[in-house]
Amino acid sequence: MICPDRPGLVSELAGWVAANGGNICHADHHTDAGAGLFLSRLEWEQQGFGLPREAIEPAVSALAERLGGEAQLHFSDALPRVAIFASKQSHCLLDLLWRSRSGELPMQVALVVANHPDLEPLCQEFGVAFACVPVTAATKPESEARMLELLESNGIELAVLAKYMQVLSANFLSRFPTVINIHHSFLPAFKGAQPYHRAWQRGVKLIGATAHYVTENLDDGPIIEQTTVHVSHRDEVEDLIRKGRDTERLALARAVHLHLHRQVMVYRGRTAVFA
Repeated sequence: MICPDRPGLVSELAGWVAANGGNICHADHHTDAGAGLFLSRLEWEQQGFGLPREAIEPAVSALAERLGGEAQLHFSDALPRVAIFASKQSHCLLDLLWRSRSGELPMQVALVVANHPDLEPLCQEFGVAFACVPVTAATKPESEARMLELLESNGIELAVLAKYMQVLSANFLSRFPTVINIHHSFLPAFKGAQPYHRAWQRGVKLIGATAHYVTENLDDGPIIEQTTVHVSHRDEVEDLIRKGRDTERLALARAVHLHLHRQVMVYRGRTAVFA
């Protein structure tokens, strides 16, 4: 729930759950004083709740309207259908597939889309459908149209760019906006290509990775998770890349986990992460 801030909101939301016989398991709240907004994430047990499942969402919408805000309702037993986009590098894709198969990430990986065929054998090992859609500057509109068809036909709710190394167009994002990307730098430092090379040239002592929602502005979407690792003057570019792979895998997995558990709230170009 996001709504204009005023006194008594915590009591009102908790009272609404209690009035319907619900038992709150987790409650997180945040007030953005500068924006005058109140953000709340409530998690309650469905067992014993007074409203049938199909009636909860209309009731939540009515509550949000009364408070002048917006609300989303999610059920923890619903497993979103996810598509993972990749290129040639396997470390992030492999990590997500393993975490999904082990049950750590509550999602159905319905499809892997890649612009090269290299990772198809890996997907076959996990029993995941693989689609190779080559992308060039000349064929980008047609390639993206094909990818959008695949997302729609497979009922995809979330796309994860696991080192996809391609920029999605504004048209693509307008039709499918729920996309998480992993960028191999501690944003906003070293946006764009070859961040490890530029970090090495600057002699940084700390490198990182940033998982963020994708927007039309390159590497500028709302940040979900960031991880870092120390480097030294003895490290070459190859060492930064090697160490960086671990930060990339961890940041992306954490971001996807937070998104799947509905612990991220996006507002005014930034995020509140209730972890």
